[in-house]
Amino acid sequence: MGESFKLLFQLFYQPVAAMSGILDRGSLLFGSLSVLAVSLVLAAANPWQHFPPYLPLLVLAIAYVPGILLLCALIGRVAGFDASFRRDYSPMLTCASMGWAAANLPLVLAAGTAPLPVFAVLAGLAYLYFAVLVFFAVRTVFGARNGAAIAVVCLSWIPLVAAAFLWMPLRFLLGWIASPFFLFYAWYYLGSEFSNLGAGMRRRQSLRRILEAAAVNPHDGEAQYQLGLIYQQRRNYSEAIQRFQTAVKIDPTETDAHYQLGRIAREQGRIDNALAHFQTVLAQDPKHNLSEILRELGGAYLAAGRLEDARRNLEAYIERRSYDPEGLYYYGQALEGLGRPAEAREMYVRAVEAARTAPRYRRPFVARWSRLAQRQGRKLASVSG
Repeated sequence: MGESFKLLFQLFYQPVAAMSGILDRGSLLFGSLSVLAVSLVLAAANPWQHFPPYLPLLVLAIAYVPGILLLCALIGRVAGFDASFRRDYSPMLTCASMGWAAANLPLVLAAGTAPLPVFAVLAGLAYLYFAVLVFFAVRTVFGARNGAAIAVVCLSWIPLVAAAFLWMPLRFLLGWIASPFFLFYAWYYLGSEFSNLGAGMRRRQSLRRILEAAAVNPHDGEAQYQLGLIYQQRRNYSEAIQRFQTAVKIDPTETDAHYQLGRIAREQGRIDNALAHFQTVLAQDPKHNLSEILRELGGAYLAAGRLEDARRNLEAYIERRSYDPEGLYYYGQALEGLGRPAEAREMYVRAVEAARTAPRYRRPFVARWSRLAQRQGRKLASVSG
């Protein structure tokens, strides 16, 4: 219980670490109770509040969080809605509940004392901060990029509007559902299904505990690496870097850890560090990760402005994997920078075609490179025209 309270207050000053901690050590029960407790205080202190105290939790559970899952499936290019619902519903609901309770805690202090106009402004700020916390929750739970997470948060009002339109029929339905007779049979026949809603959270926390136990061994670099991957997927890069660095310290030949450190450094704009790690990987295993090390090294050289080095590595990569849209796009960028527009346009065309003919499950992940290649191809065509 003390750990849950600590995570709740940590959302005010370390939201990224707090959301990651909620996935590792949080409780859906505590999150739900915190929403109910805050709602009860606000309802008791505000005579102008006419909705029942359980309504915020109900809206989060049956409208807002399922809407977030659907938006992430459509925009964030995560797994399909059905698989995402089974895996991510309880983690997302826990994060959203804790976020709602934290964002509304200041209103509890102002309830009953602040004038209505002041309270309305504070309420607006509270819900704005809740949106910020949902952004971090989407990044943490789904590993979504910043742009996708922002888009999901900006569109998350849609399920709320839908819930508002459906509130009257839902209220009528809830009157029937609240019957003890109905609840008994619902739990009897559907109890296992309700229990499965929390399975995603339990699996995440169980895996985390196993890895933490293995990481106690000072000679187990693989456990540190696996923990680093978990934090990297959550975009908690400071913790991921620490885990990968520990893995490398235990075993300097931990090629995978060097590779991930290079990817993070490149994403953060620390190109010199990225190059150092990628060059280490190339020296240890020139075909690492199906030769993707050549693509990553070429991309880092491209970001550093070392175009000839980028071209050389990307050319070698394309010879091995001529169907990768990302590698083709980078190669086109290098050729364009070297003043070879005709060859660059050819690479952009090939990148678009590779994305179009990719297996169906791969298309959401390579669509970005197709769009970038089309844009650059049109730009070159307009210049040459």
